[in-house]
Amino acid sequence: MNGIAIMAIALVALIAGYILYGKWLERKWGVDNNRKTPAVEINDGIDYVPTKGQVVFGHQFASIAGAGPINGPIQAAVFGWVPVLLWCLIGGIFIGAVQDFSSMYASVRNKGRSIGIIIENYVGKTGKRLFLLFVYFFSILVVAAFSDIVAKSFGVSAAASDAINHSNSQVACTSTLFIFVAVAFGFFIKYKKPGTALNTTLSIILLIACVALGCLFPFSLTIETWMILVFIYILIASVAPVWALLQPRDYLNSYLLIFMILAAVVGIFVSNPPMDLPAFSGFYTSAGSLFPILFVTVACGAVSGFHSLVSSETASKQVEKESDMLPISYGAMLVESLLGVIALVAVGAVAAGGVIPAGTPQQIFSSAVSGFLLKLGIPGDISYTLISLAVSAFALTSLDSVARVGRLSFQELFLDKEDDEKNLPAWKAVLTNRWVATIIVLVPSYILAQVGYAEIWALFGSANQLLSVLALAAVAVYLKKAKKENKMMFVPMFFMLAATVCALIQLIFGNIRTFGQSATVSVVGQTMQIVLGVLLVALAIVVVIACCKKLFGKDEETAKA
Repeated sequence: MNGIAIMAIALVALIAGYILYGKWLERKWGVDNNRKTPAVEINDGIDYVPTKGQVVFGHQFASIAGAGPINGPIQAAVFGWVPVLLWCLIGGIFIGAVQDFSSMYASVRNKGRSIGIIIENYVGKTGKRLFLLFVYFFSILVVAAFSDIVAKSFGVSAAASDAINHSNSQVACTSTLFIFVAVAFGFFIKYKKPGTALNTTLSIILLIACVALGCLFPFSLTIETWMILVFIYILIASVAPVWALLQPRDYLNSYLLIFMILAAVVGIFVSNPPMDLPAFSGFYTSAGSLFPILFVTVACGAVSGFHSLVSSETASKQVEKESDMLPISYGAMLVESLLGVIALVAVGAVAAGGVIPAGTPQQIFSSAVSGFLLKLGIPGDISYTLISLAVSAFALTSLDSVARVGRLSFQELFLDKEDDEKNLPAWKAVLTNRWVATIIVLVPSYILAQVGYAEIWALFGSANQLLSVLALAAVAVYLKKAKKENKMMFVPMFFMLAATVCALIQLIFGNIRTFGQSATVSVVGQTMQIVLGVLLVALAIVVVIACCKKLFGKDEETAKA
């Protein structure tokens, strides 16, 4: 099969999924624009800020679209292109997008509170604390992995070629300019309140200016220096008001990311690349067995637990009216599934004789998409730099979002719903201070980042999918208490539970068998994977059991719908 046929199938399926299934969920759950959202009702100017739908979509999409939808499908392509395509489409429409939408819906209906607080309200304090502890450890994993990816995407090293170092320097300069421009743009939006047309025009002009200046005036710093700078940036970004940096930076980046996706789709239809991969390689491959490995490897291209944190921790606090929730959450996830399909077509286009070429998934993706764009008349070196910039933007935009999520989760770990946050005991006031909580997330993340993302990616992927199980279970309980339809949550929840627990158990025992003998993972990395793997499985199983007792037990109370 060729690229055009695969893209056509994906576009039809995803659009149909949004119109038919997404809109059906919206009707079932009673989305109502007459209700005040938490952003409008609370509006504290820091986390709760009513914002136009397209801006929140930009934040949501830029935050959730990390390296996963590119890395995952390319790595999973060893099973053949058919299983990956089917999982991106079926998983995206019926599991990933449902999780994202339901998490945002439940949060908006609960004063913009996180999944952890929802668990406290409808499951109990113990379940909430265990969930938040899971999220805290998970946030450390994500910050460590993505900060290492960003630093290596920006920094220069003696081991890399001159061309790669030059491209990294251009990407680093452009990304740095993005941050400063975003701050100015944030103040402009807040105080001038421009219309959508002016917003869009300015965004495109600023984006082009940053890319041009970044390519003309690249600057070189080592990977180690960038690692320090990235963590300083995360510290500031995760405590700053969302309107000052998070929203405008994600909004600007979303244009770059969407341009990359649209250009890639057009490039595929123009070049019609062949799919030089087998349709199905067998149940067992070099990567392991199709179940469960495929379902935790594709990750963000089909479902990602991290999305539930963005939906309920940051984006839900910015939703201006309830009808914005479906395009922001369900829609953004389907666009990410489309990106996963593009990555699949990309690896199929550059494969030779059914063999995936050497190189990182980002390099494979950038090389293939720049080849597609060459058919549109865009020079290969320019398009390669632009695509590399977009891929780096995916990781960078996820970083400050997950750091903010980790900070909020750590704060909530010590807060009960009856607490008066203005009159807390001294120890609680210190631990829930946003600067202190952020540092407590970032210090272990920085230490872990020195190990390298390659050594923790497998654990991150499995933990990420397991988090989706916890989110689905929590929302299912809320929907039951709110007298809303929740049966659509059951199959996704139990399927993902089986896949992720099996994958984590394989990971734990695999590291135990090869402890100290691995050529690619250090003893420190293996120890970390074993300890965190056991901890995450234990926490998740306890939370799921607690949720299931409420889910399938006798009704005790009714939630406010």
